[in-house]
Amino acid sequence: MMKMERRFQIEVDGLPDLPGMMLVTVEALRDLGGSATIQELDERVIELEGVSEEEQSFSMPRDENRPRVNYYLAWARTYLKRGGALENSARAVWALTEAGSTISSIEETRAIYELVTLEERARAKAKRSAAKLAGVEAVETPESEPDNAEDWKSQLLAVLVSMAPDAFERLSQRLLREAGFTKVEVRGKSGDGGIDGLGVLRVNLVSFQVYFQCKRWKGSVGSKEIRDFRGALQGRADKGLFITTGHFTSQASDEATRDGAIAIDLIDGDRLCDLLKENRLGVETAMIERVKIDPDWFGGI
Repeated sequence: MMKMERRFQIEVDGLPDLPGMMLVTVEALRDLGGSATIQELDERVIELEGVSEEEQSFSMPRDENRPRVNYYLAWARTYLKRGGALENSARAVWALTEAGSTISSIEETRAIYELVTLEERARAKAKRSAAKLAGVEAVETPESEPDNAEDWKSQLLAVLVSMAPDAFERLSQRLLREAGFTKVEVRGKSGDGGIDGLGVLRVNLVSFQVYFQCKRWKGSVGSKEIRDFRGALQGRADKGLFITTGHFTSQASDEATRDGAIAIDLIDGDRLCDLLKENRLGVETAMIERVKIDPDWFGGI
């Protein structure tokens, strides 16, 4: 059977083909029943296109914790949403709209891409004209952002990566305790096959001994690291937990849940930030007033 030609390429630098990414995103959602979380959707796109672990390790120039493939897939979703092909809920579940479910060709996604691009240019032009009439200088601020771009997470991950290894282990220990684990121990520099600690998680009447590994990594954690960690768990633990400031490749996610092997739960940098926020560990949420100026309104007077 001939392998289908890739619809987009991921390189160390350079821009990928967004219309191609948009088409595969639609196909992936269709395969997943019309809706999916961001993680489910990204992993399905990567599977459909056969994106290698090496390609998944390419990161954005200014943010080593943000994979290029996931960043541009976020833009693909944004374009599809603005084109009326996708919608997303407050729980970050993305779904095909009635219009999106009929898309089947690159020409259709390219048309959406070009339409949204023209709308953005027209909006920027109107903003400059309104600013000129008002006698002020226009400040270029793109209306759209990738759907998963959260600056506070980038700042938090930078802090976490700069922590000393033993401090990051203690932070992981505290987080597990807040999550309901008991008897959480940190082994420190024991050289115990990559195992950094262990704890006990009680679920109703059943208790599980969980060994964990916590690594301050930039970039991707691949399937090899998961296999190595599982090798250290053999005959010792019921489950494993891998915590990292980086991200896991889709192959690593598949390896973590491989049939017939010890299950390993994965917490990547994005999820780690959410957990620290939920448990208020070094992260505070403040309600602030944001004032937004609409130059188009003033230009219409």
